Amino acid sequence: MASTEGIGRLAVVVLATAAFAVIGVGLFVLYPETLTDLFGVAFALAVIFVGVRIASSVAASLFPGYDVAEVAVEGPITRDGGGGRFPSSPGSTPADDVVEQIDRADEDENVRALLVKLNTPGGEVVPSDDIKLAAERFDGPTIAYTTDVCASGGYWIASGCDELWARDGSIVGSIGVIGSRVNASELAAKVGLSYERLAAGEYKDAGTPLKELEADERAYLQGLIDDYYETFVERVSDGRDLDPEFVRETEARIYLGETAHEMGLVDVIGTRRDLEDDLADRLEVDEVTVEEFEPERPLMSRIGAGARSCAYAFGAGVAGLADEREFRLRT
Repeated sequence: MASTEGIGRLAVVVLATAAFAVIGVGLFVLYPETLTDLFGVAFALAVIFVGVRIASSVAASLFPGYDVAEVAVEGPITRDGGGGRFPSSPGSTPADDVVEQIDRADEDENVRALLVKLNTPGGEVVPSDDIKLAAERFDGPTIAYTTDVCASGGYWIASGCDELWARDGSIVGSIGVIGSRVNASELAAKVGLSYERLAAGEYKDAGTPLKELEADERAYLQGLIDDYYETFVERVSDGRDLDPEFVRETEARIYLGETAHEMGLVDVIGTRRDLEDDLADRLEVDEVTVEEFEPERPLMSRIGAGARSCAYAFGAGVAGLADEREFRLRT
């Protein structure tokens, strides 16, 4: 199949290139009524170049050279990848973009299987679940694989795939939820700041860093974390066909890939080449061709991403202290 598509694409490119070459030579070399021969040759070459680009694009659409889509979840998982009020790590994963690319792959008639590349320590709860649900919606084999880290929210996502592949030294697990807050009440007292409460609702300001956490507030916030944890356990036990009590007994530990495989947290230990060979057997082809599905970003968006990276390098620490999200919850 791959060779036929390759021959088809080559034929389209060659024919189109020849046609544009004839047009270019005819217009600017053989009949240069108003242009010098030098400019005529230059324009002819330009026309040929444009023709090759157009022909390549047409050939790619007529004879697509891939049958497997790959989406990557790398770095901390967030809703927008750091496009909010303050910059987050430039390596974070925008969940909405990943979901969009999975859906796009699902609608692509050429895609017969989906690879979800996971190299993430986890992140926000709902964005992780959104990616998991998108993987579950995909109509075809879905395989998650990790080379380095598949922890917490990454494992949440993997539970929505048919299989999880890892390497011997991969870090896998951390099935748990953590909430955190900065307690700046003593610092505020030292510099002469005091907290004056103006709120409606008993727990509206629970977790505010400028005051001590009361016992009932601590219980309230811990309850939220426990609820998220039970949801996490449920997602993993259902998706991975594991006993819920076994999942709880891991106590959010991390494991190396080989140990995780022995425990049933990982399906297969193998390399990327092993995975592609296995997938080729399933799809009954000589070899699979993988296409990375990435969001197309306009120029201004790419400039903005670069600016955020610079801002992160210079001021992420200060921005983190100034962030108004006083109580943080993540997997």
